[in-house]
Parts: sequence; C-alpha cells; structure tokens
Amino acid sequence: MKKVFSLLLIFLFSQTISAQKFFGTEPFAHTYSIVARDTVSGEMGVAVQSHWFAVGTIVSWGEAGVGVIATQSFVNPSFGPRGLNLLKQGLSAQQVLDLL
Repeated sequence: MKKVFSLLLIFLFSQTISAQKFFGTEPFAHTYSIVARDTVSGEMGVAVQSHWFAVGTIVSWGEAGVGVIATQSFVNPSFGPRGLNLLKQGLSAQQVLDLL
C-alpha cells in the first residue's frame, strides 16, 4: 500500500510541476495592471505590479492624446506599439483588443 501511495504522489506532483511549464518565447511578467481614464478630465494612466523587476518596459505603454495599453502574464511586447498605432488610426479600444 505504501508503494502505491508513493507512486501516486510522485505521479500527481510531476503533473502539477509540468502543468505550468512555459514553452513560448515571450518574456515572463506575471503581472496585474490597472488602466484608468478620468471621465471628467479625459486623463489616462497605467500602472503595473509584478514579481519581476523592471516589467514597465514591456508591459505598460502610453502616448499622450492616444491612449494607454497594458499587456499581461506572458507578455508580447509588440502589443504596446501595435495597439497604440491602431488607436491612432481611430479604432476603438474594443476593436484594438479584438485585433491583438
């Protein structure tokens, strides 16, 4: 019985460990972000918090008069500039999100 229980534990833990294995090329960020807009003034802001250092260079993006964007978790840094370009072209935030 001990042997069966031990094998079961090994099997379960090996599956748990490999369940979160990362296979992509995007950098780790493991973030949560806040993107906000003041409805009175129209001002926008973006903030990010992460376990990793200096994720602001790949997670948060903003341009005056255009908008702000935040990518999450396994980030794709191209989403920031691409998203801002789409906003400049007049697409709505939802349209940009759907395209990215």
